[in-house]
Amino acid sequence: MPYVNIKITDEGVTKEQKHELIKGATQLLVDVLGKNPATTIVVIEEVNTDNWGIGFDQVTQLRKNK
Repeated sequence: MPYVNIKITDEGVTKEQKHELIKGATQLLVDVLGKNPATTIVVIEEVNTDNWGIGFDQVTQLRKNK
């Protein structure tokens, strides 16, 4: 039973985009490893940009600096 955890920032990802991520990750496991899609679990976690850091900075600050 494969388990995939996708973490993304909470910056306006739509329900449809999440659905496509779930479908794509599941299909990848089917194609590459021959896994059963009925037992493949995909979880998407949205992380607030204040809680995501790159280097020394929060993503919130990095976005403001652009």
